Amino acid sequence: MKKRPNFLVILVDDLRFDEFGAGGHPYMKTPHIDRIAREGALFERAFHTTPICSPNRASMLTGQYACRHGIIDNVARDAASYRLPNYHLELKRLGYETAHLGKWHMGNSGKPRPGYEYWVAYDGHGRLNDPVLNEHGTYVQRKGYITDIMNAMAVDFVKRRHARPWSLWFAHKAVHPDAEQAADGTFRMDGYVTAERHKALYRGCVFPKKPNMLPPAVVAKQKPAWAEAIELRKRPESREMLDAIHSGKQEEIRLRAAMMAAVDEGVGMLFEALERTGQLDDTFILFLGDNGYFFGEHCIGPERRFAYEEGIRAPFLVRYPPRVRAGSRVDGLVLCQDIAPTVLELAGGRPGRHIQGRSLAPLLAGRRAGWRKSFLIEYWAENAYPWLVNMTYKAVRTDRHKYIHWVNRGAGGELDELYDLERDPYEITNVVRRPRYRPVRERLHRELRRLAADALGL
Repeated sequence: MKKRPNFLVILVDDLRFDEFGAGGHPYMKTPHIDRIAREGALFERAFHTTPICSPNRASMLTGQYACRHGIIDNVARDAASYRLPNYHLELKRLGYETAHLGKWHMGNSGKPRPGYEYWVAYDGHGRLNDPVLNEHGTYVQRKGYITDIMNAMAVDFVKRRHARPWSLWFAHKAVHPDAEQAADGTFRMDGYVTAERHKALYRGCVFPKKPNMLPPAVVAKQKPAWAEAIELRKRPESREMLDAIHSGKQEEIRLRAAMMAAVDEGVGMLFEALERTGQLDDTFILFLGDNGYFFGEHCIGPERRFAYEEGIRAPFLVRYPPRVRAGSRVDGLVLCQDIAPTVLELAGGRPGRHIQGRSLAPLLAGRRAGWRKSFLIEYWAENAYPWLVNMTYKAVRTDRHKYIHWVNRGAGGELDELYDLERDPYEITNVVRRPRYRPVRERLHRELRRLAADALGL
């Protein structure tokens, strides 16, 4: 029997696809994260299918679309999160030692969930400084910066003697700001907090303006579903929250980059621990984010919930020398639902029929024949922010096009959007009403209906 790998998944909250060095960030230095890409694979087109925290985390752990597993928003769904068909349940059956460390946030309770022998988490979003942690069922007050605390705990877990292969799900709070979330999903934002040693990091650095960072009037003309939302963002209660985190400003981008410095240090610590214990090349390392984020593109921020590329694309890096060629780039359409079946296959198991993702093994071996050509993106309106009311959508993305259907806006799809990503990669020009794109629109509308039915198992 082939030696089964350990699994180390490093998940960063709200991290954009380009928010690390190897991903193209103009000034952020992440040498240890970049090492994963250099010695492994960088997936150039990896995506979230419900681009907010709770639903997408559940999709990663179950391999299912949100409409199937039922965690459709960030409201406290504690009971549902205890019943998820989490792939760690199957790993335990296969003889793995399983561990969760960090942010859970599928339901606001930080208490242990089924499937894990080792458990450290916190309620809701936790706190960046002096967090209260739930350690194996007991709440403990810790002192210090949460990223540093989590890094040390992850290293301790990796370095201990393991009689069995292990799986560690390591979920950072970074780069999410401090926030208080009520049971109905609404937020009070307190802002980004860096480690003390990183406060001056990147001071004065500038993130270049993207072509799709456009004035509200231009955005509303091309994306009429956004006209009301743009106006709601101007209200005093909205501005107070947006200003608390420097939304859409260079300071927000800089602070997030500075918060990533502690995350990158932790990746370096884990590399060292794995090397010292002789486990490095026997460990499948996956680094990713739990949803995208907007820096003001399309007048959106502090947001991640929408189907434009900044919201749905994921940083996605894999290092595992027995199966992954160093320095490879993978351009197939990859979903976060693909994590569960990939892990189970490498662990010697067989993904159950309830899993909707696909094992990445063929792509890692350089085989794209028969790989997916399209996927579904879905979001249900919620009341976390005033401008999210009525913003339910379903969308389909293919290799070239993206079609967004606003479910409860307008009549007959009059507010829908269609983008030719080959000609318009920044999704500036909505071509849904152009006669030459009518066949594309009709084809994608049919494909959207098919994907939505398949996701529900109909």
